Amino acid sequence: MPPLTLSIAQYPTGPTLAATLISLDEITTAASLSGVNLILFPEAFLGGYPRTCGFGAVVGSRTSEGRDQYYEYWKQAVDLGDSCPDGTGVYHAGAGDGTRETLEAIAAKTGVFLVVGLVEKTGGTLYCGCIFVDPVRGVVGKRRKVMPTGTERVVWGVGSPKTLKAIEATIAGQKVVLGAAICWENYMPLLRASLYAQGVSIYLAPTADVRESWISTLRHIAMEGRCYVLGCNQFVTNETLPLYVAQGDKPGEIVSSGGSAIVDPLGEIVAGPLWRKEGRLDVTIEDLEKSVVRGKMDMDVGAAGHYARGDVFRLHVEGLDLGRG
Repeated sequence: MPPLTLSIAQYPTGPTLAATLISLDEITTAASLSGVNLILFPEAFLGGYPRTCGFGAVVGSRTSEGRDQYYEYWKQAVDLGDSCPDGTGVYHAGAGDGTRETLEAIAAKTGVFLVVGLVEKTGGTLYCGCIFVDPVRGVVGKRRKVMPTGTERVVWGVGSPKTLKAIEATIAGQKVVLGAAICWENYMPLLRASLYAQGVSIYLAPTADVRESWISTLRHIAMEGRCYVLGCNQFVTNETLPLYVAQGDKPGEIVSSGGSAIVDPLGEIVAGPLWRKEGRLDVTIEDLEKSVVRGKMDMDVGAAGHYARGDVFRLHVEGLDLGRG
């Protein structure tokens, strides 16, 4: 069985969507040359996380300038061409702005499975999400954040829980089950439980949270779910903010310090955390199944696991079948 190499890419969004796609291509190509099989990009990597933006909104009113800022933000967001009202991924040839096809081409060219945080536009509404792109099958899934946090609620819609469906894939000859929770979705206990119930072996946590306490969150999830956890953030200075964000008057000031890390199923940090610089973190796993099952010997909260206590507790997610496949 060949080893499986996982990577997280701590890089900032470019000044435009086109520039960010070029960056993603370069980062993925370099990763493929290092033997990477799967790479995770941060929350809102495509489209951008609108740090420091107020969008002219206060309770009870919005300003004209704030609406202009929202329009500039909307222009940099991704149109995947999803025609499903729930955002679960119904695509037709030629629909969207070409980003979906670009990501599929990058995955196919490099042989790397992509998980990319993005801001998706549907009509005039924006959603924070992430997309799963298989090198052979193309787009195989998409998540939309079900609960934007704080001021994010001004500019991001609420995603459907149907998009919480885990993704099954074979990567580097090893069977994996991928699930994603975006930023503070990871503080929603039942959302985490919905991923555990689907047997997630690689838990993806793209984020914008730069607090050191976030590392404790990643370790807790790894120990709770007995899975590998990949937490990926951006390193951003005010000089690498997207064009729709004011840069401020302190050149080089750090806006997001990163903190990306990879944690194993026993809660041990095996890569990172990476602070105050751009970069990639890689981890090679000889046998994913063995690593996960070893951890579940004494703690298995999966649907049929001994710690799930299926005779006592039941989990229901509206519109989502928690069964595998």
